[in-house]
Amino acid sequence: MSVQIENIVIAGAGQAGGRAAEALRAKGFQGTITMLGEEPHPPYERPQLSKEMLHAPDTPVTYIKQAGDWQDKLRVRLETGAAVTDCDADRRTVSTADGRSFAFDRLLIATGTRPRRFAALENCGLDVQYLRNVEDALRFRKSIQNKSRLVIVGGGVIGLEAACAAAMMGCAVTVIESEQRLLARAFPSIVSDLVAAKHRSHGVGFIFGTTVSGATADGVTLCDGRTIAADLVLVGIGVESVPTVADRLGLPSATGIAVDANGRTAAPGVFCAGDAALQWSRCHGRAIRVETWANAQNQAISVAANMIGEASEYNDPPWFWTDQYDLNIQVAGDMLDSDHIVRGDTRSGKFSVIAMRGSDVVGALSVNAAKEMAMLRRVIAANKRPARADLESPAYDLRTALK
Repeated sequence: MSVQIENIVIAGAGQAGGRAAEALRAKGFQGTITMLGEEPHPPYERPQLSKEMLHAPDTPVTYIKQAGDWQDKLRVRLETGAAVTDCDADRRTVSTADGRSFAFDRLLIATGTRPRRFAALENCGLDVQYLRNVEDALRFRKSIQNKSRLVIVGGGVIGLEAACAAAMMGCAVTVIESEQRLLARAFPSIVSDLVAAKHRSHGVGFIFGTTVSGATADGVTLCDGRTIAADLVLVGIGVESVPTVADRLGLPSATGIAVDANGRTAAPGVFCAGDAALQWSRCHGRAIRVETWANAQNQAISVAANMIGEASEYNDPPWFWTDQYDLNIQVAGDMLDSDHIVRGDTRSGKFSVIAMRGSDVVGALSVNAAKEMAMLRRVIAANKRPARADLESPAYDLRTALK
């Protein structure tokens, strides 16, 4: 460990920032760690915002650690309500919105992303919400308890998990999706259809191939001229990069902050982890932002090691999960532009789909088959190439591919 590394500043106090701080102490770093977060909360994991917190009226927020424990147990200076707004590359300092300055030898940018706004719904007189932080989740949870007529713009994971919670609360839910099916960028059509059917069985309606052009206090207007009555609109059309100190360091960040496998940016001593990082994905064959719980945790832990001089490359395949009604769906790697192999009986509600490009296994999706997904993730990560005929047989033991 380099003795020159005395001060580490983490810009961002979400899951990636919190896990990086934990890892630094676990690996023996004895210097100063300062974690600066825009939100008024200590670090927490975001999946709960669209999962547990929406399904019961009194589910509390689960924090990685209580606020005081960061200082008392880990000797981490946690400053909440302190968005980083500036950086002096020569003096090696970052500044917060309230004018304070913090010196660093190493800087970790872990500022995440923010919801993409929908311009047609700004100041429209209707209750329009987004779902990204604790306050958003609490507000939305309170709204759906009133059995609102809910329109969700965007049929992605967040929108569908919110639709599930709202439908189970008794809301009349309509999902507007501009594509011709749900989750077209992540799911094969056979799974999109399964999810849509499950939602419809709980009263959720879908309108595909159009989007919202405007709204009044009574509801939304679609681009094809139809109107949908609504008391509440939830927008879930993806996320975008947050303007960060990266720009002050000469690091382009419009599509994410480019990092190598060690989490290093092009700026000396500056690293990036979590949703903000633009990292290479072998499965996709290009650099992408990986906006998942697993990446925010595991990449941050790996990058923390590199910040203090260890050699730790991070190449985990992207992985996420969603729970909707009695469906647990997990996705690893990339499911697009590939040949699909179905393992199991799709009518049973328990099966997997494997994505291949040539002889490479580049992705997998499981429906209520968590144990099989655990093996498929290992096959993808190890870049194993089992024969297609073996993968097509549900009797084939995936452990064999790892030998």
